[in-house]
Amino acid sequence: MTWITQLTPLSFLRRSAGVYPDKTAIIHGAARWTYAEFARDAQRLARGLRASGVAPGDRVACLLPNVPAMLHAHFGVPLAGAVLVAVNTRLSAEEVRYILDHSGATVLVVDSALLGAVEPIRENLETVREIVVHVDPEGPDAGSTVTDPTYADLLARGDDGEDLPWAVDDERGTVSINYTSGTTGRPKGVQYHHRGAYLNSLGEIVHSDHDPSSVYLWTLPMFHCNGWCTPWALTAIGGTHVCLREVRGDAIWGLIDEHRVTHLNGAPTVVTTIMNAPEARILDYALVVTTAGAPPSPTTILEMERLGFRVVHVYGLTETYGPYTVCQWQDDWAALEPTRRARLQSRQGVGMIQTDAVRVVQVMGDDVTDWASVDLVDVPADGTTMGEIVMHGNNVMSGYFRDPDATAKAFAGGWYHSGDLGVMHPDGYVELRDRAKDVIISGGENISTVEVEQAVLAHPAVLEAAVVGVPDERWGERPKAFVILRQGKKAEPEEIISHVKTAIARYKAPRDVEIVAELPKTSTGKIQKFELRNKEWGGQERRIQG
Repeated sequence: MTWITQLTPLSFLRRSAGVYPDKTAIIHGAARWTYAEFARDAQRLARGLRASGVAPGDRVACLLPNVPAMLHAHFGVPLAGAVLVAVNTRLSAEEVRYILDHSGATVLVVDSALLGAVEPIRENLETVREIVVHVDPEGPDAGSTVTDPTYADLLARGDDGEDLPWAVDDERGTVSINYTSGTTGRPKGVQYHHRGAYLNSLGEIVHSDHDPSSVYLWTLPMFHCNGWCTPWALTAIGGTHVCLREVRGDAIWGLIDEHRVTHLNGAPTVVTTIMNAPEARILDYALVVTTAGAPPSPTTILEMERLGFRVVHVYGLTETYGPYTVCQWQDDWAALEPTRRARLQSRQGVGMIQTDAVRVVQVMGDDVTDWASVDLVDVPADGTTMGEIVMHGNNVMSGYFRDPDATAKAFAGGWYHSGDLGVMHPDGYVELRDRAKDVIISGGENISTVEVEQAVLAHPAVLEAAVVGVPDERWGERPKAFVILRQGKKAEPEEIISHVKTAIARYKAPRDVEIVAELPKTSTGKIQKFELRNKEWGGQERRIQG
């Protein structure tokens, strides 16, 4: 008889606890936990949830920053047979309520510093039976007294009993549900299965170059795509997790110096925070920064390399377990002129080792009534013809929770539709050109906001930039740039516009540049262009002109 083991990331902690029982697994402030203790606490959490009435298939929600309890949850919740719902810590009370109700969560574990998002809704929650409060010794209200059961109480309920098996009966069962940002409507619950989480973790290990000596700093929220599956990936390889409650430049550099951090992940805006902190310095070793969320400009890549960071550029979405493609390094790039090389590195690249190949397609047919029958035609690999980026395979969600219509639409033609527009280069590398809604059509010409942003960011005085389409009586719409200047630097809008015209076609250059103190961003550092567009288009119902 052939024995087939069902794939699950739970097996990673079982292995590391056996192979590295005395090795430091988690660092949080002055506290340290070994892999044996990490596994012990995950088991205690699982048994505590079972003792609290959590049944297989139940959803357990966690509203926590990047603290050890959140690492426990990535193993303890599925170990109990439940499904983890990691909630964005920066949502409003009403947004939290919607996610808790829609997911049907029965237990909520919330950090005491985040109770403000729970108190207004606690009496109106439809399915949550118990709220458990986590009081972090490193948090702003350490030592405070709470009336709800504490996280320590929950663990204590699991003190007795035998260990639960680090295994699942069905690798296609749901391990977690991650809710999208919901900028165009209600958030959707993206379902990850055990198999996908297992395979994505292995891909993260390979492409971010992790090994047992890795010291990973948690700059990426664990609530975002389950931290790109890194809670499972780093545990699999036996690295060390360094927890971080809040992304601040001084805190990041302090932990880099204290623990000689080897890896961190984040959006380009997080990278910018690191580079421009007063504590920034040139490292005497290579620290791997895996970045995604927006295409990093060639300027950002070169500046990071100057400080000693090695940039790994990946691309993906919540629906693809986080990263799906990687800009795979080619040895012959080393001989290229730096700006040319950095431009190649800023592309989104090719499918990661665990994924299927990515496609760039055009959808055939104007009247779509049957999503399954949609015809997808690949664009020429000419680096010019734009189409939509689509994916399928093990590292694409199993569907949107309780939303079959949205699921069917997202998988039109059998492939997941990213909503991102890009080109396929002759070498097989994908390059993202825009979100479909961010393409500027000016006088009949398509203008990529990404291309304009990278030209703006190449100006030495510019720290961050966002470009959106704004209404124009003659051309329909045109680009406008919103810019944050570097500390101590000055530049007039006209100067930035002139610089852009030397880098790209003049018709693509913004007519207006607005210098701002900050840009609207999501909790993961993505610039919220829709807020900028809302301001510029005012009350106009239709935001496409020309």
